[in-house]
Amino acid sequence: MSETVECSRCGRTAAALSRPPYAGELGRELQERVCAECWAEWQRMEVMVINELRLNFMDPRSMDVLAEEVRKFFALEGPESAGPSS
Repeated sequence: MSETVECSRCGRTAAALSRPPYAGELGRELQERVCAECWAEWQRMEVMVINELRLNFMDPRSMDVLAEEVRKFFALEGPESAGPSS
């Protein structure tokens, strides 16, 4: 994996994630298209998203909702059903 990426969120060429943040296709796509700095920004935002949307991870649909929010945040195209599974 490359040490730098052109980030889909900020548009800069910056440090890449050292490993996929999620299992599966979404995790690989994030590693290939998101810089470490924007990922850290998402991690702070993720807490707010989970709380605001009242996601309950005992419900598998919550993972789909979170994956959709990740895709929106990073301006990624693709299936919303490719949920994170970390």
